Amino acid sequence: MPIQRLTGVAALVSMLLLATPAHAETPATGNFPLIAGHASPLSLNTLPGVNASPLLGVPSVADFAGAAPALVADRSMLALPATPVGADQAKPDAGTQQDQSGDRTDTSAESLTDLRKSLIALAMNLRNIRYVRGGHSPATGFDCSGFVRYVFAHAIGVQLPTNSASQFLAGLKVKRADMKPGDLVFFHTSGRYRHVSHVGIYISNGRFIHAPTYGKRVQISSLDEAYWAKRFVGAKRPEGMLALVAGDNG
Repeated sequence: MPIQRLTGVAALVSMLLLATPAHAETPATGNFPLIAGHASPLSLNTLPGVNASPLLGVPSVADFAGAAPALVADRSMLALPATPVGADQAKPDAGTQQDQSGDRTDTSAESLTDLRKSLIALAMNLRNIRYVRGGHSPATGFDCSGFVRYVFAHAIGVQLPTNSASQFLAGLKVKRADMKPGDLVFFHTSGRYRHVSHVGIYISNGRFIHAPTYGKRVQISSLDEAYWAKRFVGAKRPEGMLALVAGDNG
Protein backbone atom coordinates (compact mmCIF):
# COMPACT_ATOMS: atom_id res chain seq x y z
CA MET A 1 0.00 0.00 0.00
CA PRO A 2 1.50 3.45 -0.90
CA ILE A 3 2.64 5.62 1.96
CA GLN A 4 0.30 8.45 0.89
CA ARG A 5 -2.66 6.10 1.16
CA LEU A 6 -1.63 4.93 4.64
CA THR A 7 -1.26 8.50 5.76
CA GLY A 8 -4.72 9.26 4.50
CA VAL A 9 -6.17 6.29 6.36
CA ALA A 10 -4.50 7.38 9.58
CA ALA A 11 -5.90 10.87 9.17
CA LEU A 12 -9.39 9.49 8.57
CA VAL A 13 -9.16 7.35 11.72
CA SER A 14 -8.08 10.34 13.78
CA MET A 15 -11.05 12.35 12.49
CA LEU A 16 -13.44 9.55 13.40
CA LEU A 17 -11.99 9.37 16.93
CA LEU A 18 -12.56 13.07 17.48
CA ALA A 19 -15.98 13.26 15.88
CA THR A 20 -17.65 10.10 17.21
CA PRO A 21 -19.27 10.45 20.73
CA ALA A 22 -18.22 7.96 23.42
CA HIS A 23 -20.59 5.16 24.34
CA ALA A 24 -20.65 3.11 27.51
CA GLU A 25 -21.89 -0.06 25.90
CA THR A 26 -19.76 -2.54 24.02
CA PRO A 27 -21.29 -4.21 20.96
CA ALA A 28 -22.21 -7.81 21.60
CA THR A 29 -21.93 -8.99 18.01
CA GLY A 30 -20.58 -7.90 14.67
CA ASN A 31 -17.20 -6.96 13.33
CA PHE A 32 -16.76 -3.94 15.63
CA PRO A 33 -13.39 -3.88 17.48
CA LEU A 34 -12.69 -1.35 20.21
CA ILE A 35 -10.35 1.53 19.52
CA ALA A 36 -7.82 2.33 22.19
CA GLY A 37 -9.28 4.91 24.58
CA HIS A 38 -12.61 4.88 22.78
CA ALA A 39 -15.65 2.67 23.43
CA SER A 40 -17.57 3.46 20.22
CA PRO A 41 -18.02 0.64 17.67
CA LEU A 42 -16.25 1.19 14.39
CA SER A 43 -16.72 -0.86 11.24
CA LEU A 44 -13.34 -1.29 9.61
CA ASN A 45 -15.09 -2.24 6.39
CA THR A 46 -15.93 1.48 5.98
CA LEU A 47 -12.23 2.34 5.84
CA PRO A 48 -10.96 2.14 2.27
CA GLY A 49 -7.95 -0.11 1.76
CA VAL A 50 -7.93 -1.58 5.31
CA ASN A 51 -8.12 -5.39 5.61
CA ALA A 52 -9.80 -6.89 8.68
CA SER A 53 -8.18 -9.92 10.35
CA PRO A 54 -10.22 -13.03 9.49
CA LEU A 55 -9.74 -14.41 13.03
CA LEU A 56 -10.16 -11.46 15.41
CA GLY A 57 -11.97 -8.93 13.24
CA VAL A 58 -9.21 -6.32 13.74
CA PRO A 59 -6.72 -4.87 11.23
CA SER A 60 -3.59 -6.91 10.67
CA VAL A 61 -0.20 -5.55 11.72
CA ALA A 62 0.97 -5.56 8.10
CA ASP A 63 -1.78 -3.18 7.04
CA PHE A 64 -0.59 -0.50 9.48
CA ALA A 65 3.20 -0.85 9.13
CA GLY A 66 4.80 2.57 9.17
CA ALA A 67 1.48 4.33 9.68
CA ALA A 68 -0.13 6.03 12.66
CA PRO A 69 -0.31 4.18 16.02
CA ALA A 70 -2.09 0.86 15.61
CA LEU A 71 -5.69 0.28 16.57
CA VAL A 72 -5.77 -2.09 19.54
CA ALA A 73 -8.44 -3.52 21.80
CA ASP A 74 -8.69 -2.36 25.40
CA ARG A 75 -6.63 -5.05 27.16
CA SER A 76 -7.80 -3.95 30.62
CA MET A 77 -10.95 -5.94 29.96
CA LEU A 78 -8.88 -9.12 29.99
CA ALA A 79 -7.21 -8.48 33.35
CA LEU A 80 -7.94 -11.15 36.00
CA PRO A 81 -7.84 -10.55 39.78
CA ALA A 82 -4.61 -11.82 41.29
CA THR A 83 -6.27 -13.86 44.04
CA PRO A 84 -4.04 -16.68 45.36
CA VAL A 85 -5.52 -20.15 45.28
CA GLY A 86 -7.13 -21.03 48.58
CA ALA A 87 -7.02 -17.46 49.88
CA ASP A 88 -10.73 -17.59 50.69
CA GLN A 89 -10.19 -20.41 53.17
CA ALA A 90 -9.68 -18.60 56.44
CA LYS A 91 -7.51 -20.27 59.07
CA PRO A 92 -7.97 -19.75 62.81
CA ASP A 93 -5.26 -17.60 64.32
CA ALA A 94 -3.18 -18.57 67.34
CA GLY A 95 -5.43 -16.55 69.65
CA THR A 96 -8.49 -18.57 68.65
CA GLN A 97 -6.63 -21.84 69.24
CA GLN A 98 -5.53 -20.64 72.67
CA ASP A 99 -9.12 -19.65 73.51
CA GLN A 100 -10.34 -23.12 72.54
CA SER A 101 -7.63 -24.69 74.66
CA GLY A 102 -8.67 -22.49 77.58
CA ASP A 103 -12.30 -23.51 77.13
CA ARG A 104 -11.36 -27.19 77.30
CA THR A 105 -9.37 -26.60 80.49
CA ASP A 106 -12.29 -24.79 82.12
CA THR A 107 -14.68 -27.58 81.13
CA SER A 108 -12.38 -30.24 82.63
CA ALA A 109 -12.14 -28.34 85.91
CA GLU A 110 -15.92 -27.99 86.09
CA SER A 111 -16.42 -31.69 85.36
CA LEU A 112 -13.97 -32.70 88.09
CA THR A 113 -15.69 -30.39 90.58
CA ASP A 114 -19.05 -31.95 89.76
CA LEU A 115 -17.63 -35.45 90.31
CA ARG A 116 -16.21 -34.44 93.70
CA LYS A 117 -19.55 -33.01 94.78
CA SER A 118 -21.32 -36.23 93.81
CA LEU A 119 -18.84 -38.32 95.78
CA ILE A 120 -19.12 -36.27 98.96
CA ALA A 121 -22.91 -36.05 98.74
CA LEU A 122 -23.32 -39.83 98.59
CA ALA A 123 -20.71 -40.45 101.28
CA MET A 124 -22.46 -38.05 103.66
CA ASN A 125 -25.78 -39.82 103.06
CA LEU A 126 -24.20 -43.09 104.23
CA ARG A 127 -23.23 -41.83 107.67
CA ASN A 128 -24.17 -44.05 110.58
CA ILE A 129 -24.13 -47.26 108.51
CA ARG A 130 -22.57 -49.83 110.83
CA TYR A 131 -19.10 -51.29 110.34
CA VAL A 132 -18.99 -54.92 109.16
CA ARG A 133 -15.80 -56.64 108.12
CA GLY A 134 -16.06 -57.39 104.39
CA GLY A 135 -19.25 -55.32 104.14
CA HIS A 136 -19.82 -53.52 100.84
CA SER A 137 -23.39 -52.16 100.84
CA PRO A 138 -25.76 -50.17 103.07
CA ALA A 139 -27.86 -53.31 103.55
CA THR A 140 -25.02 -55.41 104.93
CA GLY A 141 -22.86 -52.67 106.44
CA PHE A 142 -19.38 -51.46 105.36
CA ASP A 143 -15.75 -51.98 106.10
CA CYS A 144 -13.39 -49.16 105.11
CA SER A 145 -12.54 -50.29 101.56
CA GLY A 146 -16.08 -51.52 100.92
CA PHE A 147 -17.44 -48.09 101.86
CA VAL A 148 -15.02 -46.25 99.54
CA ARG A 149 -15.64 -48.68 96.71
CA TYR A 150 -19.43 -48.35 97.03
CA VAL A 151 -19.32 -44.54 96.98
CA PHE A 152 -17.15 -44.34 93.85
CA ALA A 153 -19.17 -46.97 91.97
CA HIS A 154 -22.58 -45.48 92.72
CA ALA A 155 -21.73 -41.77 92.67
CA ILE A 156 -19.60 -41.54 89.51
CA GLY A 157 -19.42 -45.08 88.09
CA VAL A 158 -15.72 -45.68 88.83
CA GLN A 159 -14.70 -49.15 89.96
CA LEU A 160 -11.90 -49.27 92.56
CA PRO A 161 -9.90 -52.31 93.76
CA THR A 162 -11.40 -54.35 96.58
CA ASN A 163 -9.02 -53.53 99.45
CA SER A 164 -7.26 -50.46 100.83
CA ALA A 165 -3.72 -51.57 99.87
CA SER A 166 -4.76 -52.08 96.23
CA GLN A 167 -6.64 -48.77 96.20
CA PHE A 168 -3.47 -47.06 97.41
CA LEU A 169 -1.48 -48.50 94.51
CA ALA A 170 -4.12 -47.49 91.95
CA GLY A 171 -4.03 -43.77 92.70
CA LEU A 172 -1.85 -40.78 91.89
CA LYS A 173 0.07 -39.33 94.83
CA VAL A 174 -1.21 -36.00 96.18
CA LYS A 175 0.55 -33.73 98.66
CA ARG A 176 -1.37 -33.05 101.83
CA ALA A 177 -1.57 -29.32 101.01
CA ASP A 178 -3.07 -30.15 97.60
CA MET A 179 -5.78 -32.56 98.72
CA LYS A 180 -9.24 -32.00 97.26
CA PRO A 181 -12.69 -33.38 98.13
CA GLY A 182 -12.98 -36.93 96.86
CA ASP A 183 -9.28 -37.79 97.21
CA LEU A 184 -8.50 -40.90 99.26
CA VAL A 185 -6.56 -40.80 102.53
CA PHE A 186 -4.68 -43.89 103.74
CA PHE A 187 -3.48 -45.09 107.14
CA HIS A 188 -1.56 -47.95 108.71
CA THR A 189 -3.63 -49.36 111.59
CA SER A 190 -2.60 -53.01 111.69
CA GLY A 191 0.66 -52.65 113.62
CA ARG A 192 3.03 -52.94 110.65
CA TYR A 193 4.80 -49.63 110.09
CA ARG A 194 3.67 -47.83 106.91
CA HIS A 195 1.60 -50.80 105.78
CA VAL A 196 -1.67 -49.49 104.33
CA SER A 197 -4.64 -51.05 106.11
CA HIS A 198 -7.28 -48.30 106.27
CA VAL A 199 -8.81 -45.79 103.84
CA GLY A 200 -11.27 -42.90 103.93
CA ILE A 201 -12.59 -40.17 101.60
CA TYR A 202 -11.27 -36.65 102.11
CA ILE A 203 -13.92 -33.94 102.55
CA SER A 204 -12.17 -30.63 103.31
CA ASN A 205 -10.33 -28.72 106.04
CA GLY A 206 -8.50 -31.85 107.21
CA ARG A 207 -11.70 -33.88 107.62
CA PHE A 208 -12.45 -37.26 106.05
CA ILE A 209 -15.32 -39.73 106.15
CA HIS A 210 -14.77 -43.46 106.66
CA ALA A 211 -15.98 -46.71 108.19
CA PRO A 212 -13.61 -46.94 111.20
CA THR A 213 -13.66 -50.30 112.96
CA TYR A 214 -15.75 -52.82 114.92
CA GLY A 215 -18.50 -51.34 117.02
CA LYS A 216 -18.51 -48.03 115.14
CA ARG A 217 -20.37 -46.55 112.20
CA VAL A 218 -19.51 -44.49 109.11
CA GLN A 219 -18.41 -41.17 110.52
CA ILE A 220 -16.34 -38.02 109.98
CA SER A 221 -12.89 -37.74 111.59
CA SER A 222 -9.98 -35.27 111.43
CA LEU A 223 -6.43 -35.79 110.23
CA ASP A 224 -5.34 -33.63 113.14
CA GLU A 225 -6.55 -36.12 115.72
CA ALA A 226 -3.55 -37.73 117.40
CA TYR A 227 -4.50 -41.29 116.45
CA TRP A 228 -4.97 -40.53 112.71
CA ALA A 229 -2.15 -38.01 112.47
CA LYS A 230 0.32 -40.63 113.77
CA ARG A 231 -0.89 -43.26 111.29
CA PHE A 232 -1.39 -41.15 108.19
CA VAL A 233 0.45 -42.65 105.17
CA GLY A 234 -0.60 -40.28 102.40
CA ALA A 235 -3.28 -39.23 99.95
CA LYS A 236 -4.05 -40.54 96.48
CA ARG A 237 -6.28 -39.38 93.64
CA PRO A 238 -7.98 -42.32 91.92
CA GLU A 239 -6.87 -42.62 88.30
CA GLY A 240 -10.35 -43.77 87.30
CA MET A 241 -11.80 -40.39 88.26
CA LEU A 242 -9.24 -38.51 86.16
CA ALA A 243 -9.79 -40.85 83.23
CA LEU A 244 -13.52 -40.22 83.43
CA VAL A 245 -12.95 -36.44 83.15
CA ALA A 246 -10.56 -36.87 80.22
CA GLY A 247 -13.10 -39.08 78.42
CA ASP A 248 -15.85 -36.52 78.85
CA ASN A 249 -13.72 -33.80 77.23
CA GLY A 250 -11.87 -35.83 74.62
